[in-house]
Amino acid sequence: MQTGKIGVTTENIFPIIKKFLYSDHEIFLRELISNAVDATQKLKTMALAGDYKGVITDTTIHVSFDKKKKTITVSDKGIGMTKEELDKYLNQIAFSSANDFLDKYKDQINSIIGHFGLGFYSAFMVSDKVEVITKSYQEGAQAVKWSCDGSPEFSMDDVEKETIGTDVILYIDKESKDFLEESKIEQLLKKYCKFLPVEIAFGVEKEWKDGKMVETGKDKIINNTKPAWTLKPADLKEEDYLSFYRELYPAGDEPLFHIHLNVDYPFKLTGILYFPKIKSNIEIQKNKIQLYCNQVFVTDSVEGIVPEFLTLLHGVIDSPDIPLNVSRSYLQSDSNVKKISAHITKKVADRLNDIFKNNREEFEKKWDNLKLFIEYGMMTEEKFYEKASKFALLKNTEEKYFTFEEYEKIIKENQTDKNNTLIYLYSTNKTDQFTYIEKAKNKGYDVLILDGQLDVHLINQLESKLKDTRFVRVDSDVVDKLILKEETRESKLSVEQQDDLKSVFSVRVKSKEVYNVVFETLDEKEAPVIITQSEFMRRMKEMAQMGGGMNFYGELPDSYNLVVNPNHQLVIKISDDLKAEEGVKLTENNSERTKIKEEIAFMEQEHKKKKADEISQLEKDDLEKLRKELTTVENTRKDLLESYGASNNLVKQLIDLALLANNMLRGEELSIFVKRSVELL
Repeated sequence: MQTGKIGVTTENIFPIIKKFLYSDHEIFLRELISNAVDATQKLKTMALAGDYKGVITDTTIHVSFDKKKKTITVSDKGIGMTKEELDKYLNQIAFSSANDFLDKYKDQINSIIGHFGLGFYSAFMVSDKVEVITKSYQEGAQAVKWSCDGSPEFSMDDVEKETIGTDVILYIDKESKDFLEESKIEQLLKKYCKFLPVEIAFGVEKEWKDGKMVETGKDKIINNTKPAWTLKPADLKEEDYLSFYRELYPAGDEPLFHIHLNVDYPFKLTGILYFPKIKSNIEIQKNKIQLYCNQVFVTDSVEGIVPEFLTLLHGVIDSPDIPLNVSRSYLQSDSNVKKISAHITKKVADRLNDIFKNNREEFEKKWDNLKLFIEYGMMTEEKFYEKASKFALLKNTEEKYFTFEEYEKIIKENQTDKNNTLIYLYSTNKTDQFTYIEKAKNKGYDVLILDGQLDVHLINQLESKLKDTRFVRVDSDVVDKLILKEETRESKLSVEQQDDLKSVFSVRVKSKEVYNVVFETLDEKEAPVIITQSEFMRRMKEMAQMGGGMNFYGELPDSYNLVVNPNHQLVIKISDDLKAEEGVKLTENNSERTKIKEEIAFMEQEHKKKKADEISQLEKDDLEKLRKELTTVENTRKDLLESYGASNNLVKQLIDLALLANNMLRGEELSIFVKRSVELL
């Protein structure tokens, strides 16, 4: 028997491995199986080169466990090791110094093992003892058993072993006993080894027979050794890509289409990316891209490794240029990873452009599912925006699709305002905003549908990208003011009449929302009362709700304008009725108000002729008294107008009609409106 100490310059290598890798301790199985795959593939290579004369029959890697003995065993029939190789690879691990090691790598939890080629030593994260029984492919080689209990001491003995290859036996420690469950081992194998190029067997196949599940005696192979991304695109049909997608995501909807990546220079990269169906009211599912290195699973947390918007895609990326065991922070700064990221972005954009050019009809059919993904990319990646702006589409209320360039040409003549700004009108809900859409169409305008979750952010971006362009929601103002032209229209009511009606209408507005009653001189055929919402305020609130950093706006109540049309016959009727019923009082009030205002104006003018210290207290008191009198007179007028408005059902009916047209009349108010409508009829 040979005994000795493992050649490390620090005796606490195993505690370090356990401590600093504990958060990722499940990778031990991946590392051991990766070693077994390497050994198996090396034997195949040697056989092809004529360096191994033996017959290769079964190369399956077997994983087994014994709950009573508390062991997990990984067995391969690869090249095996001689005693000298065991000594070299397992016993002589060189570090520059313990201090350098600790100082440099203690914070890089995921990078320690791979950086030092310590894949095998990850076994000690979960084991009290590890045994290796191996026999080299070399003719006449003696089988050897290596054993270590997690201290630097080891032992090596000659043993008998019939077949070439290596068995690694882990004696699982108390803290890691969960790994002795069949379901847990199978879970790890499917996570890390699902697509390894050598068959891996764990357990036996079962089938339903005589009313129960029985074992068939056949090994249960847990991996697909030739996944679709490792094959040439020419050898795959559409059904093959769909079949592989179902293998990756058994419960998912079928994808829209795919991109097969196959790059040899300036780096090696293979993979298949799928465009999933994403609803407009989405729950974005990230971590659906699986990152592999030579078919060994690395991670499904690819944020920072690929551009943010690409995390919406599903599929697989495989590159030997991506290190297997490194931290995400290392990956994010690695030059190869950055090149890969940029290349994938370009390939995605080029593929979308090809589909658009070659089959626009199909592209338009899938646009509503693609839209969110493409908008996300345009807003977060400048280079993607440059390419996507050629094939990104705008959809109008007629369900017709246009590129940015096409749409600009269509609306340029009719939707350019007096300041030479091109106005893009849009709706966020075709049903709720139907009335506003129809009014815009009647003016000859075209209206877009922008009902996606990211559209409010896209609008802001397009306004900064497209020259002299502004987006205006179709219900943000009366139709005549959506696109300001040089036209002017006279009001049939005077400013004073409008001021009086403002109080009449204001008193009948009952809502949690803030309403500002305004008068706009519209065509007499337009509605008497219209509800609008400020484009700026609404957009700020929407961005706040989506986490756009506008929290102040998000806390404000919704703010609407109640727009009254002074040229509509019903509004004129209300004004005429007001004059008939309260005209005498209003005239008297107006005379009194005018007289007081004139006196105030005269006194203020006199005060301006004097210095502040020359104005007597009596003069100041008289002016203050007049101002109070004016307030009283104005309050009396307001009370009179509000009293009239509060009892006027026509006023309330017009307001409720406007609310109803805007889908804002609900509950008790709607019930009262219906009853009132019947009474008025």
